[in-house]
Amino acid sequence: MTDFEGLVAVVTGGASGIGLATATLLSRRGAAVAALDLNPDVPEPLVGVRTDVTDDESVRAAVAEVVRRFGRLDVVVNNAGIGAQGDVLANDDDEWHKVLDVNVLGMVRVSRAALPHLRKSASAAIVNTCSVAARAGLPQRALYSASKGAVYSLTLAMAADHVREGVRVNAVAPGTADTPWVGRLLDTAPDPEAERAALEARQPHGRLVSADEVAGAIAYLASPLSGSTTGTVLAVDGGMHGLRLRPR
Repeated sequence: MTDFEGLVAVVTGGASGIGLATATLLSRRGAAVAALDLNPDVPEPLVGVRTDVTDDESVRAAVAEVVRRFGRLDVVVNNAGIGAQGDVLANDDDEWHKVLDVNVLGMVRVSRAALPHLRKSASAAIVNTCSVAARAGLPQRALYSASKGAVYSLTLAMAADHVREGVRVNAVAPGTADTPWVGRLLDTAPDPEAERAALEARQPHGRLVSADEVAGAIAYLASPLSGSTTGTVLAVDGGMHGLRLRPR
């Protein structure tokens, strides 16, 4: 499939997990892809560009470098993010500012730098990585859920603002994904195997979501073949948000 042939994409957090899976898939489907990451060590043909999404100057320089190198920008995948655990008592102000700075303002900075270039594209798309935590109350995820709730609302607002400029804005909302961050979370649990089993059991299809599955949803939303899809938050959660199954 070559629906991204001739297009240029940037993927933040593109050197690992969902970001790397997405960058790799877009490249296989024809795009020239730059992975914007703090540690941009990526395999060819991906191009790594060191980027700190909490630093506006770093973001603007990275986007400018991509446009200088490839001559255009068509697709932005705002995937960079960090996690947080605990209820509303658990994190101090500094941690709240840190997580919101990465998970929300990071998307704002990248989109802000990219929009002048996206407006010139006939296939412009932004896809934000949201989470089931934006729509389902999960225990011990107050800060993380708040940040992803903001991403949900930001996605809809941006879609409304830019649809008449020809820029589509959508998001994916994964369930618990089998990513390096979740792996580190499991490593710190008193009983990692039991914790993994609990995470798998709360998703109706009985397992963690794979990075490749999320990448496939992102590619669908970013593709020119989805030209009438905007303002959509696509669940990739094994039914976690919408289904209510009886206990076994």
